[in-house]
Amino acid sequence: MMEMMKIIRHIDQLSGELLVFGGVYSNLQALEALYERASALGIPANNILCTGDVVGYCAQPEACVQFVREWGIHCIAGNVELQLAAGAADCGCDFVQGGRCDTFSRQWYPYAQAQLCEASLAWMAALPRELSFRFGGKCWQVVHGSCLGVSDFIFKSTPWHIKAASFEICEAHCILAGHCGLPFFDTKNGKHWLNAGVIGMPANDGTPRGWFLHLWETAGGWASRFLSLEYDHQLAANLMEAAALPRAYSQSLISGLWDNCEILPPEETALQGTRIVLDQELFQPGI
Repeated sequence: MMEMMKIIRHIDQLSGELLVFGGVYSNLQALEALYERASALGIPANNILCTGDVVGYCAQPEACVQFVREWGIHCIAGNVELQLAAGAADCGCDFVQGGRCDTFSRQWYPYAQAQLCEASLAWMAALPRELSFRFGGKCWQVVHGSCLGVSDFIFKSTPWHIKAASFEICEAHCILAGHCGLPFFDTKNGKHWLNAGVIGMPANDGTPRGWFLHLWETAGGWASRFLSLEYDHQLAANLMEAAALPRAYSQSLISGLWDNCEILPPEETALQGTRIVLDQELFQPGI
């Protein structure tokens, strides 16, 4: 992937309630549904964080970029934004050459390139690679893949020593990440890795839901819960098919299952089709 200068935007302090999401993937219907959920929760734009990949597989890349820009939330660049801003020839996910993900990316990525205006590309080029802030008495870092690489796939099953390398670089207590497409949290030695999941594609659990993360301050520090997102996935799929985008991905919006598990470790692959119940869990570490 083409490298760009690593810009980290520092926010002194965030307080109250936060909403974290990523992986819009050009799915305007999911983005609009998330906006409604944020409004219902009463969370202002300055307390909303996006882990990147506003653009991706679905049919409305330009509309999604405009929506996020007008919303005024905090957003970092995903690998897709970095690649598009650099005029690169692919999405930079480092898919297995000749695999199904690689083949499909040769369809949706050029479509996204053709849809985006110069102002949207300039916005992408100006996005920070990471965000840092204090919240609930802790130091937080927002990354796309990891602190070592924007395209790194970090999963629940990824060994902790790999996650620990990012904590050593950014010196944060908590990392909010994206890219892998699955919601999860992992904690060890007072460090917390949280991935909000994505809203623009299902989490391979057999349901069409997307996922996002809600955090709030407590007397002891902070707490969080993962929330599922329902939206008009049928309309999103219809728009993809009308745009001649990969049918495997439009069908995933309906079935809730990924076309393949090429990027997944064995542990996550084994869970394909198993309904995620994270929205019933509350994670509350001590300060």
